[in-house]
Amino acid sequence: MSTSQNPIGIFDSGIGGLTVAHAVSKILPDEQIIYFGDTAHLPYGDKSKDAIKDFTDRVCSYFIGRGCKAMVVACNTASAYGFPHIEKLYGDKIQLLNVIDPMIALLSENYNEANVGVIGTKGTINSRVYARKVKQQSPGTKLSSQATPLLAPMIEEGYYNNYISKTIINSYLDKKSFKNIEALILGCTHYPLIKKEIAEFYQREIQILDSSQITAKALKLLLESKGILSESRVKEDEFFVSDYTSSFEHATKQFFGKEIKLRKKKLNKLP
Repeated sequence: MSTSQNPIGIFDSGIGGLTVAHAVSKILPDEQIIYFGDTAHLPYGDKSKDAIKDFTDRVCSYFIGRGCKAMVVACNTASAYGFPHIEKLYGDKIQLLNVIDPMIALLSENYNEANVGVIGTKGTINSRVYARKVKQQSPGTKLSSQATPLLAPMIEEGYYNNYISKTIINSYLDKKSFKNIEALILGCTHYPLIKKEIAEFYQREIQILDSSQITAKALKLLLESKGILSESRVKEDEFFVSDYTSSFEHATKQFFGKEIKLRKKKLNKLP
């Protein structure tokens, strides 16, 4: 099989990365996706830096073993802590992309003089990865950050689009530092699932920046630049989880509009 027809690995701690996988399937319909949701260890937001590096390393090793030509780290916390680690170890073996860098590039192009908010897990916000990269690449952007630790577990359990979720979302967003923002970054790939409720809180008066579409477009540009875009699909997408959850299976059906064969896969520990 030629390199261009090899699959793309997409990785998240749970169902959030399905937002990225779905966007990739729409923008790159000829590409085969192998998705891995590390549901046995979610949420990543409260895990240590070393643990996240280990989880990300294991998944990257698995994707390389499956012959993947590219890997998308579709998790902000893993992008903050795990991505630099695998980039050093495997950057010459597989094309690597995270969900943070394409967002920072968008800010630099379109929001360099704007007030922007970002919400994410404790791990993502405490890493200060957005603050650091904004300062380096989009210094005119005024960034306000807010950790929202209950949102990802709430979404994983299917508690969204209801009164409980609206109450939690509103309590997080009703912060003084977010009063004058012009755009809000969804700094967790789970959050597009509650994008409508977030937009309603702001009465649709600000831009909600969703990394899924931005990352999928960046992936297309990356594959084009390397000359490894697939011209025809050779295999069906595959979906794996480290621990089975009914909410994950429901989410895959919801996103892809069809029955998805979900398989459990335990990754080996690294040597």
